[in-house]
Amino acid sequence: MNASAPAPDGYYERVDEHRYKPTAHAGGAWDPGEQHFSPLGGLVVHAIERHLAARPDTGLLLGRIGFDILGRLALDECEIDVRTVRPGRTIELVEATVLIGGRPAVRARAWALAAVDTGAVAGGAPDRLPPPEGLAPWPLTSVWPGGYIASLDVRPVGPPRPGRTTAWVSTGLSLVAGEASGPLASYVALVDTANGIAVRQPPTVWMFPNVDLTVHLYRQPEGRWTGLDTTVVFGGTGQGVTSTVLHDAAGPVGYAQQILTIRPLPGPG
Repeated sequence: MNASAPAPDGYYERVDEHRYKPTAHAGGAWDPGEQHFSPLGGLVVHAIERHLAARPDTGLLLGRIGFDILGRLALDECEIDVRTVRPGRTIELVEATVLIGGRPAVRARAWALAAVDTGAVAGGAPDRLPPPEGLAPWPLTSVWPGGYIASLDVRPVGPPRPGRTTAWVSTGLSLVAGEASGPLASYVALVDTANGIAVRQPPTVWMFPNVDLTVHLYRQPEGRWTGLDTTVVFGGTGQGVTSTVLHDAAGPVGYAQQILTIRPLPGPG
């Protein structure tokens, strides 16, 4: 990418049917030379939805998406291979593998479930969040570097606290430049931000990257805002968990979990 040219109006550019090139907007928070996983997770959902759309419509909805991050996500061209593992009329399992530099970097498995009218028995969800309109923006760049973080509009519901923050997140960028993506892919593209909004310790002193992301949905999200009601717990043996209640502007939609590996950054010298 020409460093003097402006980045396209999206996190990725399409190269061909299965390959994408990240733009500067996808730059990571731990290392600007890496991809932030959040937009890559959305891109994987985009590829899965394209795979599902290429056959007769079954009316299935994605209810669970689990991502395993297998290694460094270099800011380089990636290829996404999608296959159906377990076909079915009411339950289907799809697997996606992201290759960067010819090596697997992310594996994702998504369960697609039958859509059934269960409105008469729906219940148990938490309360909805206050709407993002009117909330003051929070420059998350004061905590994190990277092109992805700089692309966000973050609006906390209350003052951010160590290990506990509720915030709305949105972006004016498309997932793939010049290409429409579905509401779910655009929504998931912001979910991995959760681990960065409720930091327990300064990321200049401690590292706490997540090695996975699992999203469970009981309602399909809509709209441009992703609501993250996030709690971060650090254990005493180097592991932590980021747990998030997921919302859109109409109310809660599900949950996200991220397992963290915690370690101190080496001191000078």
